[in-house]
Amino acid sequence: MRLRTLALAFFLQLFTVLATAQDGLWTPRHVEAVRGVGAIAMSPDGTRVAYTLGVPRKAGKDDDGANWSELRVLDTADGRERTFIGGKVNVSALAWTPNGSELAFLAKRDGDKQTALYTISILGGESAKRVELDTSISAFSCAGDGKRVALVANVPETPEHKKASEKGFKQSVFEEDVPFANIWIADISDASAKPRKLGVAGHVHSVAWSPVDDRLAAGITTTPLVDDEYMRQRVKILDASDGRVLATVENPGKMGAFAWSPNGAWIAMHAAADIHDTSAGRLTIAPSSGGTPVDVLGEGYLGDSTAFAWSSSTALMCVAAHGVETSFERIELLAGRGGAKKVIVPERTAIFTAVSLSKDGQKAAFIANTSAHAPEIYTLSHGDAAPVRRTDSNPWMKSMHFGKQEAVKFKARDGVEIEGVLVRPMSEQAGVRVPLILCVHGGPEAHDSNGWVTAYSRPGQMAATRGMAVFYPNYRGSTGRGVAFAKSSQGDAAGKEFDDLVDAVDHLIGTGLVDGAKVGITGGSYGGYATAWCSTRYSERFAAGVMFVGISNKVSKFGTTDIPDEEFYVHALHRPWEMLDFFEERSPIKYAERCKTPLLILGGKDDPRVDPSQSKEMYRWLKLRGQAPVRLVQYPGEGHGNRKACGKLDYSVRMMQWMQHYLAGPGGAAPALDVEYGEPVEIN
Repeated sequence: MRLRTLALAFFLQLFTVLATAQDGLWTPRHVEAVRGVGAIAMSPDGTRVAYTLGVPRKAGKDDDGANWSELRVLDTADGRERTFIGGKVNVSALAWTPNGSELAFLAKRDGDKQTALYTISILGGESAKRVELDTSISAFSCAGDGKRVALVANVPETPEHKKASEKGFKQSVFEEDVPFANIWIADISDASAKPRKLGVAGHVHSVAWSPVDDRLAAGITTTPLVDDEYMRQRVKILDASDGRVLATVENPGKMGAFAWSPNGAWIAMHAAADIHDTSAGRLTIAPSSGGTPVDVLGEGYLGDSTAFAWSSSTALMCVAAHGVETSFERIELLAGRGGAKKVIVPERTAIFTAVSLSKDGQKAAFIANTSAHAPEIYTLSHGDAAPVRRTDSNPWMKSMHFGKQEAVKFKARDGVEIEGVLVRPMSEQAGVRVPLILCVHGGPEAHDSNGWVTAYSRPGQMAATRGMAVFYPNYRGSTGRGVAFAKSSQGDAAGKEFDDLVDAVDHLIGTGLVDGAKVGITGGSYGGYATAWCSTRYSERFAAGVMFVGISNKVSKFGTTDIPDEEFYVHALHRPWEMLDFFEERSPIKYAERCKTPLLILGGKDDPRVDPSQSKEMYRWLKLRGQAPVRLVQYPGEGHGNRKACGKLDYSVRMMQWMQHYLAGPGGAAPALDVEYGEPVEIN
């Protein structure tokens, strides 16, 4: 009788949530509808900001696929926004031509076989295709004269291979027949001129034309393999006339974005401190004549640079992550090293993720988010008191209700301070304990910021609507707190890093907020590994788990991933054959006999990073023991995370169904196999 009563209460609660979904309460369909700014480029004179806007498709109504990406322009003087290219389009790689009269971008438009280079006048009108190659263009950079452009694209298939493929010979040679990318130089002032290939040795990822001469900076690896891109990418300085290598910047490990100084003398870049640094979070400079980069923020800097731009040839502007907050800082450069630093925008303003400057460095545009809105554009001019939000891509959010969000710090069992972001339930009542979902980020070289934390795989406000709290822990190994903290979990997979997760739960129980018998855990990739670990090794602490593209067997994962060297250098520090017992000991399947936690396992069928066999192993080991409900859901055509509308919505609905069933509902047998998606949310 009690079970029937609980079940009735659960379904009444679910009905109430669905019935009031249009009354400001978050559902997966609301999350599906969220738009966000994806890329920005401020005009040279600072009067306009070009940006892309991610426009989600409506699952089940639109053709399935990833978000559309529109091209829009904001006038910084009057705040007027114009859609230059909208609708069912995918615009990327924005750049202004040197005189600021046109916008250049990449797109595959009607009739195009490949992604091509387009330009459009700032006065509007139709865009013009400027360059099309035999394969899709993936990156470009304009020369200072505005007449030439360097393009990155894959080398076309040879006629012999194409002919053989047409006859049915479609075999692939693992890791050996991946196409290489190269650089082409095109004269966009002469439509009859044919682009010429430079013939650069290796695989080209990106390119930047020197602002003062005919040199190119290019991110290059020996092969196209992802492991090489992660661990062995270097910036080479090339002669734009013939592709000769003039110099090499010898960063010691991972690298990220790079950019020329205005005078062409320096290359600034995001780089790792050493080969074992987990992320390219150091802001460095090196002479464009080659050499080893120097960290301009200082060796002991307790943060990460996440975006930067040159404001002059002797100063850099930097978006810096400090734990769950960000700041905007200016770094003076002295004799090739960092000098005085000044905080321009302090922490707790917003979470800044990108910056673009005017040519004179006096105006800035940012992409930023907060707990109340997804990524939007902010601007700041020299002398302004603070950045100003300039876009409102989701005006309907003003009618939505939000659970309170806050930063939380606590001491782990060994005294190390850990922090994270807490979303409290909307229905919170003093003295009443609530269910908790621990949402664990991947990497682990990543971190959660105190900004917008709700997405298809991140329960956030969806859980707050349903009376549950959500905590996003930045466990040891996370970024945002300097190199030492990011390295503090190396060689100890699932050790103290995941003890931090249990300690986070204990802290929140200790505050009186959380019911310790109603704790769930979810996460993707390394967060999926954490979910599998806590659902087995620490099963007695967790009432539900939702594992996404996660790791179940550390031995077989090493043999099936596309980043085995990255795993070795910045995580394990050992190969499995050197410590086979240890790798087995830190595998969730070893503790399958302990599992009493109902576990929902989800992932893409085409994941190269964490092979789908990891999910199958976890499922089989738990299913055969039959000690707790387990379900495996796979998504065809998806990789390491879902991109398409239907896969994202299905994941979101199933995640919330599973958590509500076991944390706030009747529990017991697994919930219904079929789920209700509801109708798309109609918004203005």
